[in-house]
Amino acid sequence: MGDWLLNLSIPWMAFVVFAATYVVAACVYLVVVRLAVGDRARAFKAFSPGMLPPLGIIFGLLVGFVAVQVWNDFDKAKLAVATEASALRAVVLLAENLPDEQRTHLRALINRHIEEAVSREWPAMAHQRLTLGTLPTAMVEALQLTISLKPQDESQRIAQREMVSALHRAADARRQRIIISQSEVGPVKWVAILLQGLCTLIAIAMVHSDNRLTCAIAVALFATGIAMSSLLIAGYGAPFSGEISVKPELLQQVIPSEMATVQPNGR
Repeated sequence: MGDWLLNLSIPWMAFVVFAATYVVAACVYLVVVRLAVGDRARAFKAFSPGMLPPLGIIFGLLVGFVAVQVWNDFDKAKLAVATEASALRAVVLLAENLPDEQRTHLRALINRHIEEAVSREWPAMAHQRLTLGTLPTAMVEALQLTISLKPQDESQRIAQREMVSALHRAADARRQRIIISQSEVGPVKWVAILLQGLCTLIAIAMVHSDNRLTCAIAVALFATGIAMSSLLIAGYGAPFSGEISVKPELLQQVIPSEMATVQPNGR
């Protein structure tokens, strides 16, 4: 589905999805009812009701298959952001063992990396434009600074080793969130779900074509299921896009608010 739909608020997304589904269901109902005359009516009634459960099961399996992928990607995205935030917070805490100048410089670099992630990387991930070729310059500088430190005692040597490890974890978590941001429900999957749903709607309408009220109720009920399934998948389809998405709040909590104005030169 297009970015315009995925970036709608949930109420508007629900309105669009349900309205489109009900319009299609109404068209199916009207076409089947109008065609259900004479020989066609007998042919429709000859369609076995026993076909409805298999069609419904296939639709449910397709929805479940796609939903598992969508929710797994969403959970992985949350885990990647949490891991990155935790690793950066560890760097900030370990930096307390360093001299004032290096500590202030390192905290400022971490803060700059977070500001770049929030202001530049998150919007790019929302539109699947951020790639692994985009280097986190502030994080790279922080790693270079940490490696270049000359520990004066055992505590600083341990802190340096742990900070290097934490920065590597943060960089790996950043790579993971970039990779996950490219994930989406492809057009083939959407076509498979919607086409199977349409086939099941047509079958329901044919089976109940001799009773218009029963046909309308059955078609409307299954159309509601199609719309709800589509809404759930669309709402979680892009981990970093839309109202239901992974936000950068955890990263913003890494640096205390009083450090927000500190620049890399320590001023």
